[in-house]
Amino acid sequence: MKIVGFNFTKISVERLKDKIESLKFNTKIDLSSIESLKSDLFRAKEEFLKINFSYLITYEPEIAKLEFIGTLILAVEPKIAKEILKGWEDKKTSEEFKLFVFNIIFKKANIKALQFEDELNLPPHIPLPSINKGNAKKED
Repeated sequence: MKIVGFNFTKISVERLKDKIESLKFNTKIDLSSIESLKSDLFRAKEEFLKINFSYLITYEPEIAKLEFIGTLILAVEPKIAKEILKGWEDKKTSEEFKLFVFNIIFKKANIKALQFEDELNLPPHIPLPSINKGNAKKED
């Protein structure tokens, strides 16, 4: 599988409270549709799948909400594309496919989310690397 396209169609970022107490993060990812994409622009042995998704990050209790909605386009071998589409009809997708798609969405959306969290003075929803006194090496 290869990524052919990725874009956000909606980004919504909202800070609901100024005071942050007993913070808890929740994330939810949802694939709303998977469909075959036919195009005369592309001539390839692979088939193209269009995947619509949403990714929601909430800061609880009702502190902030970040929502990303978008589309991912993958080039997939015809046999695999057929299996994915058939599985989608039954609302079942393979773990391998889900992991591949979710990791793409997480990577792209989390980068944007960190940027917006910084702008809204929200703590990052994922741990960022940091240097501690014990980790730093002295240079001679």
